Amino acid sequence: MIQDIIKILSNGELVGYILKGTVGTLIVTACSALMGLVLGFIVAIVKIAAENNKYMKIPAFICNIYTTVIRGTPVALQLFILVFAVFAIPGFKPYAAIITFGINSGAYVSENIRAGIMSVDKGQLEAGRALGLTWFQTMIKIILPQAIKNIIPAIGNEMIALLKETSIISWVGATPGTLTFDLNAAANTIYHSIPNYIASGILVGCCYLVIVYIMVYVVKYLERRMRQSDKR
Repeated sequence: MIQDIIKILSNGELVGYILKGTVGTLIVTACSALMGLVLGFIVAIVKIAAENNKYMKIPAFICNIYTTVIRGTPVALQLFILVFAVFAIPGFKPYAAIITFGINSGAYVSENIRAGIMSVDKGQLEAGRALGLTWFQTMIKIILPQAIKNIIPAIGNEMIALLKETSIISWVGATPGTLTFDLNAAANTIYHSIPNYIASGILVGCCYLVIVYIMVYVVKYLERRMRQSDKR
């Protein structure tokens, strides 16, 4: 096995596959994470607003259905439905996959954001309204800055989970040079040259481990900065 790992690392073409797979994985994860954050924030705000605004009840009901369905079904099933049915457009497969992961991530992110906002004392909202701020202004200027300390660790965990979930993107088809060519697809491609899944799997696993370690470091760095800002 060690010999096969050395063979892979000494072959420029095979190392190139790993690099392409890493880039594809990072692009898909970043785009999906951004979409998930935006969607999750909107859903969380709608759900919280519905508690005090009767006009938001229907949007909140729709958001509840969304989070229930997405969190209650496998992401692989969602991927196949969106890629091969909803967005069955020639050449649109990579973008359909990104949309799938973004929608899936948004459902989990929304609950993380909602939980973080709900953890802030309700008296803060009342104080903001007493100062003449609107509900939305109070949420943006007073509640969210306090809630973000609780949100960051949960969002970080979700981004790590999202990174690993994207490993199934190659199931819908992958060729080098496309966004669907991720690390998992790189391992499968390498296998055709050196038929040892353990060797290619270990190398790909190390790539995932390095990326996850960097993400964990960034999250911990942000947490430290937030704690330091509280002491000032």
